[in-house]
Amino acid sequence: AGGALWLDAEKTSPYEFYQYWRNVDDADVEKCLSLLTFLPMEEVHRLGSLKDAAINEAKSILAYEVTKIVHGEEEAQKAQKAAEALFGGAGNTDDMPTIPAEVGKKLLDVLTAGKVFASKSEGRRLIQQNGLSLGDEKVKDVDYILKDSDFTDGAAIVKKGKKKYFKLVK
Repeated sequence: AGGALWLDAEKTSPYEFYQYWRNVDDADVEKCLSLLTFLPMEEVHRLGSLKDAAINEAKSILAYEVTKIVHGEEEAQKAQKAAEALFGGAGNTDDMPTIPAEVGKKLLDVLTAGKVFASKSEGRRLIQQNGLSLGDEKVKDVDYILKDSDFTDGAAIVKKGKKKYFKLVK
């Protein structure tokens, strides 16, 4: 089901799993930290008391700790590095979910085959609602054909919605 969070890495990648916890509502951070991690309660209370931009530290710790428990420390580190590469300008995108792509193919077909969309109709709707970006540009054409110029060093970044990123590799 779309939007479901699975423990199975085949259904929800460790990166997507990490991002889910990284994006929980500010008001739920302390509760999630206390129920889903092994952090000492003093630390949970300290992190839960952070406000505004500082709460992002707590969310990062929550995402890392829960991902580590479910997928292991190595996968948690990979997910954290991929998120830092996208949002912090640090690290690299090697651990971002990747989708094979070919120049001359429709972007919608590539993303549907890569399971970014459950169906082509879902992809069409997202494109029509300006919810898909290729690189820094919004995709406006549902029949957009991938070009060489879309790729830098054999890769292109696709953003689905506000917070889901994928790397197309040719």
